[in-house]
Amino acid sequence: MLLSKLFIPITKDLPAEAKIKSHQLMLRTGMIRQSSAGIYSWLPLGFKVMKKIEKIVREEQNNIGAQEMLMPTIQSSDIWKESGRYDDYGEEMLRISDRQNREMLYGPTNEEQITEIFRSSVKSYKLLPQIFYHIQWKFRDELRPRFGVMRCREFYMKDAYSFDLNENEAVLSYNKMFYAYLKTFKRLGLRSIPMKAETGPIGGDLSHEFIILADTGESKIYTDKRIFNISTDKYSNDSNSLKKMRDDFSKFYAVTDDKFNQEDFNKKVNKGDQLETKGIEVGHIFYFGDKYSKPMNCTVDSKDGKKTFVKMGSYGVGVSRLVAAIIEAKYVNDKMKWPKSVAPFDVVIIPSINKKDMSNLEKALKVYNDLRNKGIDVLLDDIEESITNKFKKHDLLGIPYQIIIGSKITQDKFEFKESDKEAEITDINKIIKILKK
Repeated sequence: MLLSKLFIPITKDLPAEAKIKSHQLMLRTGMIRQSSAGIYSWLPLGFKVMKKIEKIVREEQNNIGAQEMLMPTIQSSDIWKESGRYDDYGEEMLRISDRQNREMLYGPTNEEQITEIFRSSVKSYKLLPQIFYHIQWKFRDELRPRFGVMRCREFYMKDAYSFDLNENEAVLSYNKMFYAYLKTFKRLGLRSIPMKAETGPIGGDLSHEFIILADTGESKIYTDKRIFNISTDKYSNDSNSLKKMRDDFSKFYAVTDDKFNQEDFNKKVNKGDQLETKGIEVGHIFYFGDKYSKPMNCTVDSKDGKKTFVKMGSYGVGVSRLVAAIIEAKYVNDKMKWPKSVAPFDVVIIPSINKKDMSNLEKALKVYNDLRNKGIDVLLDDIEESITNKFKKHDLLGIPYQIIIGSKITQDKFEFKESDKEAEITDINKIIKILKK
């Protein structure tokens, strides 16, 4: 992409309404624009990052055998009344009526919708287990939307739902999603900690939040520092390995504030290993048994011919929220630092340009085309402005690699820079090798 063609409305001043770094930087770099309170348009740069996150989330869901589908944003109120949640959910639910005066709602979550789909289609235990997921816009009418896309009203979310015959099989599905989340967040360049948490309006009796450490986090967390020593690479997607994974994490105290007990914390964690800090929730998983299947009469025929209420779980990841969470976890000195896996571009070419001598731009265009032909996602800054201003702009954007074409280059050597590391003079073949890793 040529920078001159990219819609990226960068502003110089910090937005007054933005209180946390991710909100400030997303507005400053033209990733989002507020439409109304808690509702945002995603501009090209921000949308591109979000779609890269979505791709990783999707791949890890597919890797555990979850099947993708798509459910509507607008749901009938009838199934929510059937489950008993229509009145219980509260004022965060946006209730509407269509022209026939039928009560509808903008879905804040999809437990009822997926249960209705499942019960009308699956009648036998032979079709279990099943895990379905979709990635869709959600709406929750927050009383005080704040912190940009971290706590907004309309958001993009992956939610998955498991259906099993009994509790043992349901826990295996839960463990699969636990594993998928650890893999997902690692690929996003995040170190997430699974924390025991309350289930909230979803319900159920088994729940974990996945938290990344950040000073701006809304969640207060209490954990044993030794939990950071667990390597997620040693686990695989089979039942024995998944059980070991859960056992390994369960050895260490790790809870959110709603589960915290000072006496337990002091008893289970040595003073030097205690960590009390803040974090950002990036995922939440729940097991709730027959909380929805029983009131909605969602049953299957078991081996002995008896009707059995299916056991269910639900699993959420805020895809749009993750864009801000990554910024909060990675920014340095008021500049974004994107992990390579989700950066808006793999590399930016920064040539020194002036009207009297366009040779640097010509060299930059050749490198640009060479990289594109190798399948590398590259941005070329073809705008005529001072090289100092260009550096400031691209340091702010946080693209992980820069190719600088100025006075230090030769015919086939270029200045190549990774993030905050020192630049090196190297050739295009080495650059391509690094970028293709």
